[in-house]
Amino acid sequence: MRFLPRLGLSAALAIAAFLGWRLLLPARRHGGDLAPKAEEGFTLTLDTFLHVQQLRKRRLRAFCSRESKVTTAPSSRDERASLLPSLRVNTKLDLLYCQVPSAGVEEWHQLLEKLEEENVTLPVLLPYRRLQAKETWLSEFNQTERKAMLGSYTKVLFVRDPFHRLIATFLQGMGINPSFSSFVQEVLDSAKKHEAWKPLVSLCQPCLVQYDYVVMFGFLRQELGHLLHRAGLPAGSLLPELTDSQVQWTYRWLSEQMFSELSAQQKQQLSHFYRWDLAAFPFSSSFLADHPSTADTLQK
Repeated sequence: MRFLPRLGLSAALAIAAFLGWRLLLPARRHGGDLAPKAEEGFTLTLDTFLHVQQLRKRRLRAFCSRESKVTTAPSSRDERASLLPSLRVNTKLDLLYCQVPSAGVEEWHQLLEKLEEENVTLPVLLPYRRLQAKETWLSEFNQTERKAMLGSYTKVLFVRDPFHRLIATFLQGMGINPSFSSFVQEVLDSAKKHEAWKPLVSLCQPCLVQYDYVVMFGFLRQELGHLLHRAGLPAGSLLPELTDSQVQWTYRWLSEQMFSELSAQQKQQLSHFYRWDLAAFPFSSSFLADHPSTADTLQK
């Protein structure tokens, strides 16, 4: 019985997606989202895609210039390597990306598997030997190989509203608490943060890794199509069926319901916990963005 609230929310999520509630629910948007408009029939042109990428990376650079804590790399090689535990590489396709739970990486994996099945290779001659390892973690390679990959691979960062990621983690059964409010409290109280809810900035180190593309959940199909084309890889028919745009609209409704379960202190603490993500990426429509926190208002 203790898991009925979670099951009820999962059922609501599935029903909302099936019925297409995204057509009925008003978008909760503010200016400056730096994201293309997600509407039925909307086509993202290459020029718009590149312009949006410029805006996102400009915002990220501005954040990095302000936050010295996330821009200073340790002097030790081992310490530097330990900062990048979430980076994966595909040595056949010369791709590097940050594996962030519930941010669209699952669909990306499907796409890479299809490219592997089609035996796709890059036509570009690289200035170094192409490694023949399977897709793996960047940390598995030595310093020289890591430096070469970081310098020449196409680097992709997947981002999603941190509150949506938290809801997805809860619905997937992470944590022992039956209610969303108690689950959030578990997240806030835990000394060691799980990667499922750890902030993107901490997982992916975007101030230390110069990502070529910042891809937002909710726009995967059109953005990945342009990304693959720019990287010299085939797109179009190889793209899997992506439902992130429909899920995004459903989560906007679900966020309102679940956000109302939280206390004022929990809302403020969550906003503080994800403050770097909210500043670095275009999440102005996030419920967490409406509750800015300051250190002197938090109970440590």
